[in-house]
Amino acid sequence: MRVRDLRMLWRLHPKALSGFMLAAAVTLFFVVRIVLSAIHWSDPAHFHEPVKSWMTIGYVAKSWHLYTKDIDAAAGLPPPVKGHPLTIRAIARQRGVPEAEIIKLVEDAVAALRKPGPKP
Repeated sequence: MRVRDLRMLWRLHPKALSGFMLAAAVTLFFVVRIVLSAIHWSDPAHFHEPVKSWMTIGYVAKSWHLYTKDIDAAAGLPPPVKGHPLTIRAIARQRGVPEAEIIKLVEDAVAALRKPGPKP
């Protein structure tokens, strides 16, 4: 398509072209996000990562192929509130305990959930 054709389309249908361009931009955003996520999680280096204070429980769950709610329940953590999930550091601050204590709870929960047999 030539520039002249785009100018003609803009003159004849400015709202339709604007809507199309906005939809294309939103679609591109989500496609890039999905591709980057797929690349990140297809790297074996991200499987079974040691728990760090910057991680959310969801990140830990994805790394260990577990469910977030199962880790929350096993570690005695409340389920996340609507909105942005909290990092382990933020959970420790909320509780007024050292980060290492929450990391230990999460590690113990992951270990318990990874064991074969009855789940806690």
